[in-house]
Amino acid sequence: MKLDAREARNLLGSCDFVALATQSARMAGFPFVSHAPFARDGEGRVVMLLSRLAEHSRNLAANPRVGMMATLGGADPQAQPRLTLVGQLHGERLTPAGQDRYLRFHPEAGAYLGFGDFRFYRLEVSRVRLVGGFARAGWIEPDEWKARPLDERREVTLLGQLPAAGGEARRPIGLDWDGLDLRDADGRRRRIAFAASADDEAGLLALARDALNRAS
Repeated sequence: MKLDAREARNLLGSCDFVALATQSARMAGFPFVSHAPFARDGEGRVVMLLSRLAEHSRNLAANPRVGMMATLGGADPQAQPRLTLVGQLHGERLTPAGQDRYLRFHPEAGAYLGFGDFRFYRLEVSRVRLVGGFARAGWIEPDEWKARPLDERREVTLLGQLPAAGGEARRPIGLDWDGLDLRDADGRRRRIAFAASADDEAGLLALARDALNRAS
């Protein structure tokens, strides 16, 4: 079944953690599953900050092939949309702007950056599986999955042109061509998917302002 890659990207953008399956280095042939935080970079790729001492990091040093699942949860998890990404997770240095973006989504991670045993990883997607609901499931190929890039430094400039929603009740922390991310006063994050597409930055800001009005 042909599914909308934008729907899948917004589902992923609504989550802060994934179930991460690595190839066990201790028990050859077995998967090892852990709960791991992530954010996305300006190209929509999954970025993780992981401790080298963690079991999944030891596994990645031996084999970078992974699977990860993102889901919104809910009273009936089987009825909720869910996404599985398959690819390779490699250690990588982020630019200062890339690190700042990660910290906007995970401010608590700032305490780990000074520790020598933590490093960033970035996922290169091989294929994506979306289960969008009853009888709505299918694979998304890398070319379809790839998001339209928005430079992290340019994103900060555009965010500066947006007001907070409801005063300081909801603060814009992330913007891409698919949607807007807000931080509520209680610290929780909220993703608002755009109902349309924009051709340029002026259109993107218009979509973001409309999303803020809907969030108020």
